[in-house]
Formats: sequence, structure tokens, C-alpha cells
Amino acid sequence: MNYQWYPGHMTKARRMMQEDIKLIDLVIELVDARVPFSSRNPDIDELAKNKSRLILLNKSDLADKAKTARWVEYFQQKGFYVLELNAKTGAGMKAIDGVVKEACREKIERDLKRGIKNRPVRAMVVGIPNVGKSTFINSYAGKACTKTGNKPGVTKGKQWIRLNKTTELLDTPGILWPKFEDQSVGLKLALIGSIRDEILNIDELAISLITFLSAEYKGILAERYGIEEEGTPLAMLEAIAEKRGCLLKGKGLDYSKAAGILIDDFRSGRLGRLTLELPEEKEA
Repeated sequence: MNYQWYPGHMTKARRMMQEDIKLIDLVIELVDARVPFSSRNPDIDELAKNKSRLILLNKSDLADKAKTARWVEYFQQKGFYVLELNAKTGAGMKAIDGVVKEACREKIERDLKRGIKNRPVRAMVVGIPNVGKSTFINSYAGKACTKTGNKPGVTKGKQWIRLNKTTELLDTPGILWPKFEDQSVGLKLALIGSIRDEILNIDELAISLITFLSAEYKGILAERYGIEEEGTPLAMLEAIAEKRGCLLKGKGLDYSKAAGILIDDFRSGRLGRLTLELPEEKEA
């Protein structure tokens, strides 16, 4: 299956970010901790060059803890400030103020030397759809400033949010890039919900997830669904359908319903803490 989703508002959003970047001191980029590489828009590095950078590994509660530590080290070696985060519960939020000040220390000191006091740090919050930007902003601000949702594409325009006297945030829409050169990236984005489910083949998506899990996290499917992890991925999806009573009105199993259950269990963390990629795979 070819994975792609690039609605018209994303082109407009990218142009808007190019115009606003000159006003910005810091770029805060949210990525999904389960796919830290695939959930990074490669255009952001070009847009944000010469700016201080903070990467937030959001939804870290859903990701493999040991593998997340490897990703933190990877991004730090690339020169980024990095934090693990769960914007929904607030875990990791207390550390952000200190890191923002450290990332913008030179700018703050420069302002003081020029006699400029109390000019707030301006941070642009960026990321692809459904990585939790709006949830992060609401949690950081301590109030509902933006719309949130578990589907991609909720935020359509920009919005300035003044957190306090020292920090202002610019919320931006989630933007993908026009073409995935590597379709495995598109597959992972589909799995975490950054591409609209309505344009996906959920059965194929579930087969791909089963293939990965049976190789990298053996025993997870057996534990969750009480099935034997043997045979083809299709046979395992069939076993999940049988165990969960996914039946069509006539005779036969409802593979799509079983696929939906599996994908939802992965996205919600009911399968456990899982990470779909490692830094060394990207370097290779």
C-alpha cells in the first residue's frame, strides 16, 4: 500500500511557518516517542536552521523505555536539547521551563546587555499531525488554549499564546511533507494515527504490525489475545478475530474488525510499551 496524505492546508501552513520563523527564538518540536525519526518532518530542519532547538519525545509512556533512552542520546549528539514527555498526564512538563531558559540563554544575555528587559522568549511549536502539540500547549499553559483531538488535522491555523512574562508560544498546524521517499515511514505514521484512517487499508496495516511485533516483541500478541504466535501474519489476524468474536453477519470472520481492535490496542498502549524504530537503523 502507498502511504500518503497531504491536504491543501499543509502547503499554506508551511508558507506561514517560513514567514514567522524570523520572529522566533526557539523551535520546540514534538515527535512521537514510538517513532522518533519517522515522526520528524525533514522540512523542519531547513526551516529552523540557526535557531535553538528543543525536541520533546511525547507519548513516552507508550514507548519502550530502554529504546527511548537511546533516542535521547541520539538527538543530544546531534546538538538538540531533548526531553521525554507525556503531555496528557503532565509527566516531564516541570523540566521544560529550565530547558527553554538554557536553550535561549545567549539570547537572554544579549537582550540584557542591550538594556532590553522582560522581552519574552518566543517559541514556535511544530510537529506532524497527531503528535500532541495542542495537548502539550494546554498542559504547559495550564488551561485550554487550543483544540485537541485524537485525529490528525485538528489545528488548521496559527495562534500566539502568552504563557507568562517570559515565554510566548506560537502554535502551528501539523504538517507532513508532500512525498514519503521511504514508504516504511508512511507505514509507521499510519500506525500511530498521523494519517487519516479513512484513506488507509486497515487490514494491511494490521498485517504489517503483526509482522513487526512477532519479530521484535515476541509473546506480546499471545499475552494480549491468547493466540499461538505461529504461521503467517494473516493466520494470526484470523486467530485474533476468532478469540475476539469478530464475525460477519453471515458466516466467516470479520478481519477488518479484528484489525481495528489490534491497531487501537497498539495506539492506546494496551499492547504494552512499544517502539517501532531505533537510531542505528536510521544511521544505516
